[in-house]
Amino acid sequence: MTKTAAIIGGGVIGGGWAARFALNGWNVQIFDPDPQAERKVGEVMANARRSMPGLTDVALPPEGTISFHDSISDAVRGASWIQESVPERLEIKHSTFGAIQQACDPDAVIGSSTSGFKPSELQDGMARPDQIMVAHPFNPVYLLPLVELVPGDGKDGPTVEKAKQTLISIGMYPLHLKKEIDAHVADRFLEAVWREALWLVKDGIATTEEIDNAIRYGFGIRWAQMGLFETYRVAGGEAGMKHFMAQFGPALKWPWTKLMDVPEFNEELVDLIAGQSDAQSGAYGI
Repeated sequence: MTKTAAIIGGGVIGGGWAARFALNGWNVQIFDPDPQAERKVGEVMANARRSMPGLTDVALPPEGTISFHDSISDAVRGASWIQESVPERLEIKHSTFGAIQQACDPDAVIGSSTSGFKPSELQDGMARPDQIMVAHPFNPVYLLPLVELVPGDGKDGPTVEKAKQTLISIGMYPLHLKKEIDAHVADRFLEAVWREALWLVKDGIATTEEIDNAIRYGFGIRWAQMGLFETYRVAGGEAGMKHFMAQFGPALKWPWTKLMDVPEFNEELVDLIAGQSDAQSGAYGI
């Protein structure tokens, strides 16, 4: 049986969600008041059709249908997943969720593409708050698998598990955060790098091109394979993460960065990180 997703807001992110669902065989129902929405989504779909099949070594299922609707109530009818991608203003999101919940299946997942708001803020005043959660993707949604899945107050329930399984089924990686925090995880990390980059440009240390090249010809390749902590674990050699932290921990006090507000570097923090690193990577040799 073909499943149905509703996309509320058909901009770059909403269009990317539409492509991700449709090319994985879902029927997609879109609401966007922009008169150019159909053209814009069509351009995203054309890009996705060219590039997304290259991600897998098996054929994608037959493409689902895409339809455009004049109201939120029409768009959400029969949908088991509803993705909100409207502008980042809380009052707009609240009115959108209100309209969605008046018309949608009470068992449907309502995901928000918000990059900044916490789920408790989104759920405030809603009829069925547990139905709404953050499902924050990265652009282009049809190529990048990460989606930060954040339920309100870290609650795990059947709707959250259903959301995780749905995301996995369309080729995404749900990073299920157990605590809510402004801007979630990935964007906070990017923000720190961005702030440092702004200082390097402002102080005449490096150009934008030189900074981008430092990332893409160096550690960006390692990060794509191993992320941050596994990269540093390997840098510690056979002695592992504790050795790395003992060697480089004092650098946290050196003025290598403008971002000098760091946690206290003590034995408790070392043990916490080393223990998590052992659980993550301890089964592998260097």
